[in-house]
Amino acid sequence: MKTYNNPSPAMWPELCLRPSSDNTGLEARVTAIIEQVRLQGDNAIRALSRQIDRQQMSRIAVTSEEIEEACSQVSDDVKQAISSAASNIRSFHEAQKPSEVDIETMPGVRCIQRPVPIERVGLYIPGGTAPLFSTVLMLAIPATIAGCREIVLCTPGSHDGKVNNEVLYAASYCGVKQIFKVGGAQAIAAMAYGTETVPKVDKIFGPGNQYVTTAKQLLSSRTVAVDMPAGPSEVMVIADAATPPQFAAADLLSQAEHGPDSQVMLLCDTSETADNILRELQSQLQSIPRSEFAFESLGNSRCLIIANPEDQIAFANMYAPEHLIIESSQPWAIASGITAAGSVFVGKWTPESAGDYASGTNHTLPTCGWARSFSGINLDSFFRKMTIQELSFEGLQNLEKTIVTMAEAEGLQAHASAVRIRTSYDQK
Repeated sequence: MKTYNNPSPAMWPELCLRPSSDNTGLEARVTAIIEQVRLQGDNAIRALSRQIDRQQMSRIAVTSEEIEEACSQVSDDVKQAISSAASNIRSFHEAQKPSEVDIETMPGVRCIQRPVPIERVGLYIPGGTAPLFSTVLMLAIPATIAGCREIVLCTPGSHDGKVNNEVLYAASYCGVKQIFKVGGAQAIAAMAYGTETVPKVDKIFGPGNQYVTTAKQLLSSRTVAVDMPAGPSEVMVIADAATPPQFAAADLLSQAEHGPDSQVMLLCDTSETADNILRELQSQLQSIPRSEFAFESLGNSRCLIIANPEDQIAFANMYAPEHLIIESSQPWAIASGITAAGSVFVGKWTPESAGDYASGTNHTLPTCGWARSFSGINLDSFFRKMTIQELSFEGLQNLEKTIVTMAEAEGLQAHASAVRIRTSYDQK
């Protein structure tokens, strides 16, 4: 990690750049994959799985027999952990249930806002070197609570054509039955357009690599809604002399191990604090199994020394991290000023891992600075808000002058006429 001591605010935008900020050619490659799936359907999925994932695919859909076999291979400890995490996730998301708004804005004018579940949702579960079965819980549980009628899940299979056992168990635990062995941009395209096997959905959820994120962004302007840009992973840790260096180092590595395109940011008040944490980081790096991924990630990462707490807050809000861990001596003093972060972890006893798995908050969060404008997944993500209105004759009379004046001022005479025709109608 390169260290920057008291960088000037003029440097901050450059220091906020992500590893994926400039990837020339990525959009063209993803566009080609999308078009191949759109035009060739299942045949494209099979061809791309061979080409990209080196997977020979005889069947795209996961069978009930495969699910049953996978569930039998999951340990009791993992099953219990999934049950415990699911309970907390369910409790937090059930508390978010939206209520209908039904008011009379003026006599005879009734306005309603009704939350309606999205009919068909697609869940993308990353696979590769670390199949994230926890993401199944984070997406399927709120979708179920919301009442989405159809849930489709796509996740890459391994070279032998099998899906991770824990992913299938978690899906089964959550009641998801439509599961497909498709990963990457091709999975997003399949759910967006539909193929002979994979159903077309109304909205796609889930994190992924740069290909997945780019596919979601491209397709959101064409045919399908998406949750947010989510991936690659990132974390910012704010620390001072009160922070145990081993805590901060472990938190940085917990995100760096995701992959080489992940980014971690360390924000300290003094050089001494930074040096202590970076030494501990190097020590812990040697002992984690995914050290190769973490090492590459650290090459894209930065340590900043900013003494003034107000400047720390300003930089954190500019960076807008997916995860923000505040483990300094006065964490709430910092947290109260944070306005842009996917999820905030307050205090030295609150590792990001808690939110990733089991505290109850959702771990599907905006990355790459999108936390300035996007929320993380919550129950509202699976609803659309539909408005309904009903006017009585008296209500329309009360609004007539306002509507007609505004419509005529906009030059829309037919709008005005739609009111006048009614108010002059003989009701006898």
